[in-house]
Amino acid sequence: MGALPCDNHRRLLIPAQPSPKQDPATRVHNWEEVYLPLDLETARREAERCLHCPDAPCQQACPLHNSIPEALYLLEQGDVLGAAQTFRRTSNFPEMCGRLCPQEALCEGACVVGFAIRPASLGPQPPVQIGRLEAFVADYQRQLLGRWPPVEQAPPTGYAVAVVGSGPAGLVCAEELAKLGHAVTVYEAWPRPGGVLRYGIPNFKMRKEILDAYIAHLESLGIRFVCNTFIGQHLTVDDLFQAGYHAIFLAPGAPVGVRLNIPGEELAGVFAATEFLVRGNLAPEELPPSMRQPLRVGRHVVVIGGGDTSMDCVRTAIRLGAESVTLVYRRTEAEMMGREEERRHAREEGVRFLFLAAPTRFIGEEGRVVAVELQRMELGPPDASGRRRPVPIPGALFTLPADTAVVAVGYEGEEEVIRAAPGVRKGGKNLIRLREGFQTHRPGVFAGGDSIKGADLVVTAAADGRQAAQAIHQYLLSQAKAVTAGQLQR
Repeated sequence: MGALPCDNHRRLLIPAQPSPKQDPATRVHNWEEVYLPLDLETARREAERCLHCPDAPCQQACPLHNSIPEALYLLEQGDVLGAAQTFRRTSNFPEMCGRLCPQEALCEGACVVGFAIRPASLGPQPPVQIGRLEAFVADYQRQLLGRWPPVEQAPPTGYAVAVVGSGPAGLVCAEELAKLGHAVTVYEAWPRPGGVLRYGIPNFKMRKEILDAYIAHLESLGIRFVCNTFIGQHLTVDDLFQAGYHAIFLAPGAPVGVRLNIPGEELAGVFAATEFLVRGNLAPEELPPSMRQPLRVGRHVVVIGGGDTSMDCVRTAIRLGAESVTLVYRRTEAEMMGREEERRHAREEGVRFLFLAAPTRFIGEEGRVVAVELQRMELGPPDASGRRRPVPIPGALFTLPADTAVVAVGYEGEEEVIRAAPGVRKGGKNLIRLREGFQTHRPGVFAGGDSIKGADLVVTAAADGRQAAQAIHQYLLSQAKAVTAGQLQR
């Protein structure tokens, strides 16, 4: 699309449009999405704020490089379906990315509208709400069609690919491969497909009907899902090759929660973040049998961590009926890695934040946690991450009551998957090492998403899935050429 017509002065005078959401007092009693749907006129008016910058810094900041100015111009003109298709050219699920991306660190953080100079009477204005508009046009299109928008699919190639893991990287890779004509089977350890999109994202951030619609779309492309199958326990990579697959994509994510390794971590009532979230957010039939017992959090919940997962945990605890929920973080808020919006929502919902404190032990009675002992900290010199290192203040110990404690301090890869893939090399934190591109050190085995870089964003995993699919496709074509060349030589 060429240069877009634009009147920057007029556009800069358009104020940010309201983005309605549930009142905190209401939403803490339900599991519905916080944000309410936009109406068409509000969305169109918000899109009109876009300056259509020639170099599109928003597009450059997007890991998928969505053509944001083009999509917003089409929305501004009332062509909602055209806007949705523009996002879908580069994104497999814009309705999910629009809800889940940390836009303030990506497209919206680069949006010129957010830091442009305006008349003093108007005051500072936020960037264009790109994420909300992306989700709006994708939802509008899907609801109008009554299904996920259809895609073009090449004729069958005769090649079969196994995808291990059905998180964003695995699902996107599977779709791209199916569109190229390959037969794809996705293996998932959990009872239902979706990976972190189902088992790590609470309903108040994204309703699962969206994921279910996407899974149905993938099945319509001929993609087969095999759930309750753990690579490393039930099958190995050798088994998959022997079953007839020509290539394998490993995308098991980084599902193993990092432990604190402090006394009392084995007490009842002390949870890893993933178990707490899935038991708190999902119906029992969607969980393994070992996780189906009701989750009773008690009066006091303490969550340790500082990222978006910890925010998901504290906000889940509020909805489960806890009277007091405290987030404990060893640095200050300035050093927190998660989204400011998530912290704002948590505060609105009654979560207490306790900074410069770190757990030293969980205190139990009769085998169950009753309190957390904490060490007060102060900030020292920067560490390897560039953030100031938390340093204990000698003798400054105190306790918090805790009927439930949740550890949300990071994730590592699944070592069993790597052990089940001879020739695939392991890096730090049990992540998969790559040889080049998305190819591992074993021919025909590729990897991507959180399993190669650690816990990251849905959108970066999706970008990996798209690129890995192309790498696998080229590999399969090269194998076909090699076979043809060998036949000619004979």
